[in-house]
Formats: sequence, structure tokens, C-alpha cells
Amino acid sequence: MNPMEQAALDEVLREIVADGATPGGVVVCGTAAGERAVLSAGVVSPFTGPGTPDEHTVYDIASLTKVTATWPLVGRAVDEGLLDLDTPVREFLPPMDGAMPSGEATVRQLLSHTSGLRAATRFDLYDLTERPLHELICHELMESLPGVHRYINRGYILLGLALAHVHGRPLDELATGLWAELGMTDTAYGPVRQEPRVAPTERHEGHDRLWGAVHDENAAIMGGVAGHAGVFAPAADLATYAEHLLAGRQTPLGQWFRMSLVPQAEIEPGLQRGLGWILDAGGTVAHHHGFTGTSLHLAPATGRYVVILTNAVHNGAAARIRITPLRERAHKILAAG
Repeated sequence: MNPMEQAALDEVLREIVADGATPGGVVVCGTAAGERAVLSAGVVSPFTGPGTPDEHTVYDIASLTKVTATWPLVGRAVDEGLLDLDTPVREFLPPMDGAMPSGEATVRQLLSHTSGLRAATRFDLYDLTERPLHELICHELMESLPGVHRYINRGYILLGLALAHVHGRPLDELATGLWAELGMTDTAYGPVRQEPRVAPTERHEGHDRLWGAVHDENAAIMGGVAGHAGVFAPAADLATYAEHLLAGRQTPLGQWFRMSLVPQAEIEPGLQRGLGWILDAGGTVAHHHGFTGTSLHLAPATGRYVVILTNAVHNGAAARIRITPLRERAHKILAAG
């Protein structure tokens, strides 16, 4: 990324911090060849001290969990013959009795958010002592016919449960093994140790500010380990991950990434959903966002990427939408080639 592009991103980052959208943030611009530029602004949190965030500051990456844990593990399981994209997910979960409308959704539909499952997720209203979570979800009626795009967390929750079942190992253990192979040594499911380099998120009513504990309430009910949220990572690790994804057909992960860039459904005109990833700019940019204020943008044709990590929910969940200009700037730069 040239100096002018870096300067443009740095300017927007500083503007959103000054605007109070987030206490601080880190942006890494890089290439598949390993070139990196790190931009930072603000503080990790006034709650934990005045330290400036850097590429080693650990953030709750929220829904980036979907594409840094569940999605790559699904790709590996498909390659190993443990999962099949066009088979109902119930086939990869413990045996269940009775009708399973939501269990009929295929792995492909769950990955591409086209399953028709219920979109609203409130596990605090579930009686998890009655039946295991996978049964409760699979027995639910579908909310719409499959095929239409609708962002659904419970689809990735089911995928995480399926991965654990077919491997006979917990999801966090599977993910930790994958990240170790990729050199993502500071990426982990929470809870993580409370220390100055870990960025706190939001203060919940009646509770202390979340610090090292997952922000997503449904993931918290699941013990912090879920297919849709729960991962903590620094920008340096996500940059390493981006480099692996952009390595092309040289690795199984790179091949899975290219395969996942085939559009599966239209989100809106000009915006498509692949397997996991959002595809825009005519398919030249793939990206995913996280609720807490995180993003990963990739341009496969040019081998460039932009990692964005903020704790934009720190001052309340509504503030997170104010980091949109930074995401838009990253997209614009990568789409320009």
C-alpha cells in the first residue's frame, strides 16, 4: 500500500477516534508477500490506562470468529471427508429423535446465511437443562424457505457444534491447533487474561465492564466458545492469517478461500455472499465485519489486505456504526486495485 493510501487510512482512523466512535484502534495494511504497515490512534481504553494500541493489542473480534475459526475448520473438515457441503447438518450432529426442520439446513446454506433458520438468537430464553443446544435449534421451525440471504448467527453455532462432534474434540481445541499451525500465537477463545494489552468492550447493565470476557451474550451463555463469536486476537495475527488466505492455490487454506469466493446469494444489488465472506466491488474484495468494531478486507487479485481492530462498543453499542467511514475507506482503497 502506497504512502498516500496509508495516510488516507490513518486520517480516517484518527478522525473516528477524535469523534468518540472508539477509544482507539489499530489498522494493518499489508500484502501476501509479507509487507506490513501498522497504523494506530487513541488509547486501548481509559478504563485500563492511557496506553496506545498496537498490532499486539488483543481485541474481541466478535463475528470475525466466523471466518477465522469456524469457516477454515469447516473447509478442512470438508477436505478430510468429515463434512459435506450439500448434506443436512443433522447428519454431523449427535443422533436426535423427532422432526428436525432446522436440522435439514445444509452446511453450504449455513455457511452462506441462506438456511432459513430463525435469525433472532436468545439463548437466555432456552432451557438448556432439557435438551442439548443442537437439539433445541434443530427442532425449531424454519423462519423462511432456504435460498434467500439473511444473516443468521445460529447457523454458525450449529457448524461449531458439528465440528466438535465429527472430530470428537471441543471447538476451541480444534481452533487452537489451526492457529498454532498458521503462526497465530496470540489468538484464542476467551476468557483471556485481564491485562493492559487486552482491550475492554462494553459495560453491561448491572455488571462491570467486559474485559477479557466475550461481548456476545449468546457466546457467553455457551461458555465463551461458539461458532459465531468468542475469539480474541491482535492485528498482527489477523495480518498473518490474511497472508495465508491470499497465498492462492499453494495451500489447502488458500484453495478453500478461492472456492469460497463463488457467489452463493445476493445480499443486495452489487453485494454477494460467498461461503462465509461478503463479496463486493465486482468480486474483487472479500470482507467480514465484527460487531465490536472489527473488520478484515481482502483483495485476492492484488494480494492486498486491510485489518481493522477497534473496541467501538466501548462507549455503547450504538457508537460502533460511527467507524463505518474507516471500513469504507479500506474497501475503496482495495477495490481501486
